[in-house]
Amino acid sequence: MISNCIRQAGRHWWGTALAAASGLIFLATAHVAAETGVGPKSGLPMPRFVSLKPDRVNVHGGPTRDHEVTCVDTRAGLPVEITAETDHWRRIRDWEGSEGWVYHSLLSGRRTALIAPKDKTQLVPLLDTSDANGTVVAQLQAGVLALVKRCSGTWCRIAGARFDGWVRQEQLWGVYLNEKVE
Repeated sequence: MISNCIRQAGRHWWGTALAAASGLIFLATAHVAAETGVGPKSGLPMPRFVSLKPDRVNVHGGPTRDHEVTCVDTRAGLPVEITAETDHWRRIRDWEGSEGWVYHSLLSGRRTALIAPKDKTQLVPLLDTSDANGTVVAQLQAGVLALVKRCSGTWCRIAGARFDGWVRQEQLWGVYLNEKVE
């Protein structure tokens, strides 16, 4: 099972955010921050990938604890994309495109990625080198979670409990195409 977010039935993050005027102000501020390319509070690039620290993260409909919990992510290390920020809150997007707000201390700069082939039934070859002619050392299924060790812009070295090798960067969700990770 790839998705580990327990969604609250019949609720959407935007419903709560639109219901509260303070939420609209936070959303407008955060949206502007996301378009600048640098987070106004963190000073870090925007958007950017991070991962979830704990194995239980409440995702809120807006950037306060007063906003309804719309989802509970239950997978530590899951990569998420920060798309906006306020003082202490970050709007995140998961691999399915769902968005919501989490408290900043629940996020880690540790880079992880999910195996994400275009065809979800396709196995992704893990190679011993960053070369299409490398030896296949494993075949990974869609949804496998991996630590990103480094990326060249076209290849990423990833590792997990029983694997370590190279995959084409385009086969991952958690790194941008052409992004270099050291």
